Amino acid sequence: MATGDQNDFVRRLKSVLPVQWFNDSNPKLDAVLNGLASALSWAYQLYAYAVLQTRILTATDGWLDIIANDFFGERIKRQAWQTDEDFLNIIRINLFRERGTRQAIIKVLEDLTGNTPKIIEPSRPQDCGGYSMPCMGYGVAGAYGSMAMPYQAFVIAYRPTGAGIPYVGGYASTVSGYSTPSRGKYASYSELTSVTDAQIYAAVASVKMEGTAVWVRIE
Repeated sequence: MATGDQNDFVRRLKSVLPVQWFNDSNPKLDAVLNGLASALSWAYQLYAYAVLQTRILTATDGWLDIIANDFFGERIKRQAWQTDEDFLNIIRINLFRERGTRQAIIKVLEDLTGNTPKIIEPSRPQDCGGYSMPCMGYGVAGAYGSMAMPYQAFVIAYRPTGAGIPYVGGYASTVSGYSTPSRGKYASYSELTSVTDAQIYAAVASVKMEGTAVWVRIE
């Protein structure tokens, strides 16, 4: 017998009844009390569930999705495969995420896509080099710098490798064979769980320093 279950409420109800009114064995009384206890137990479980949803660390189910929407809008959404524990971890990471730095952009894109982005700041010698610096050459690597473009950066973000739809073959593929995708279809975007371009743009915007311009290209 646990606190708040049906047996607990039956015991509590019996404890407040006058002893002399009923004998020890009374099936009709037990039936009435169990009916009341069932409703009370349901109400107690609903109360206990509601208490959990008032704190981020204990929230579950759709309430985690509401919390994510309150804090992050459309930028962070639960993927079809994510459990409550996985999604809660993502919410916590983003609540206390580093912001306003170059590393913040790198980390948020790594967490979102699994790929490290390329960042070029035109006024940063480490990205664009400088005279008498043996760091790059024509057709090798690097980018042209410019002191006329302060507080700006160019980011090349890479989309994650998609997992596709289970047991559905891709375009121009053979869709038959044991333990292989067995059919083909025209799939809608709603059936895919990959990160969208809009989420990538929003992720960069959420951590970049205010007053700066960050130009994003997605590959």
